[in-house]
Amino acid sequence: MGRLQIDHIQPLAKGGANTEDNLCLACELCNQYKWTQTEAIDPKSEVLVSLFNPRLQKWQEHFTWTQEGTEIMGVTACGRATIVALRLNSNLAVIVRKNWVKAGWHPPNLQTESHLT
Repeated sequence: MGRLQIDHIQPLAKGGANTEDNLCLACELCNQYKWTQTEAIDPKSEVLVSLFNPRLQKWQEHFTWTQEGTEIMGVTACGRATIVALRLNSNLAVIVRKNWVKAGWHPPNLQTESHLT
């Protein structure tokens, strides 16, 4: 929902490295919520699980879009926990996605794209 930032999937503070396999692009807002988190509570099972790792996991296996294409829904414990931890359905994110839908830019074609937002 803003400029993209380079994010450390495994934060440097938790032993992560500055290597390509530990880096991804994240929107500024999501990255601010993530900070050094690598785990979160799944709201359905109330179990602590790892956050989604875009280098190792496929978006489509953990998330889907609502019919309107404005909110992300978690399909797995990892997906649900990531949505809550990173506030992927914040008011701002939903408003921005509504405008993307109106413009015909959203939701992404999940056959060809695997990004998170």
